[in-house]
Amino acid sequence: MTHVVEELAGQPECWARAAAGADMYKDALPAEGERVAIVGCGTSFFMARSAAVLRETSGQGETDAFAASEFPHGRPYDRVVALTRSGTTTEVLDLLDRLRGRARTTAITADPRTPVTDLVGDVIVLDYADERSVVQTRFATTALTLIRAHLGRHTDAVVADARTALGRPLPEGLVDCAQFTFLGRGWTVGLANEAGLKMREAALAWTEAYPAMEYRHGPISVTTRGTATWMLGEPPEGLARQVAQTGARWVAGGLDPLAELVGVQRLAVAVAAARGLDPDRPRHLTRTVILPPATH
Repeated sequence: MTHVVEELAGQPECWARAAAGADMYKDALPAEGERVAIVGCGTSFFMARSAAVLRETSGQGETDAFAASEFPHGRPYDRVVALTRSGTTTEVLDLLDRLRGRARTTAITADPRTPVTDLVGDVIVLDYADERSVVQTRFATTALTLIRAHLGRHTDAVVADARTALGRPLPEGLVDCAQFTFLGRGWTVGLANEAGLKMREAALAWTEAYPAMEYRHGPISVTTRGTATWMLGEPPEGLARQVAQTGARWVAGGLDPLAELVGVQRLAVAVAAARGLDPDRPRHLTRTVILPPATH
């Protein structure tokens, strides 16, 4: 069994644990009314996008999401939350160093012994969700679950749906598709982007991700019989029919969108296996990105 298979299978238990412990971290997470930015890199950036939409649409306050390297330093925030599995990613550390004394900062990480803990005011350690695989699965979704629970947007049904996603067979023939498109709405747009990233990392697959309403505005033109279009969340009226008319395969997201992402993770592993790839060793990637010091 690969590390990623073992780790993605542990998500229901990790989510339940994060939700149960959310109150313990309420002072380290954004308070209602704070102006907040959530930052990360790669998978963590896509989780940040989902978390930001969840918080703002929950009426908790203005919330933005940025890749750590693209943070707008001229914009004031009450708090910046950094999602970083390893706690060693250069762009995140550089940003938090620059923010010292300018905003309250929180890091959600998997390792209490990493440099990020020295740069922030508050640290949340989800060490039970740490991973050996380069490809992130359970840490990212557990961090998002913690934020959902903090916002009152998590229920036991989400964990049950994750178990369903792990136990049911993948749709027949999906592994054989040549192109994969993932769609989301609202907070699930970030999940759609993460779904596409998982397929690229683990399986070297041709994938795209869009806000569902934007799919009609150009991207649908490349949809063919070899395309699978997977909706994470409730689809716009008529979109499933339009996709079917192209000859593509429509995959309806009937579970909680975060649980649907678990299904995509399983698909990525299955496509990797079909192509003779090792999902624990994605091409050109390492578990964390540590850049050499800049020279001037």
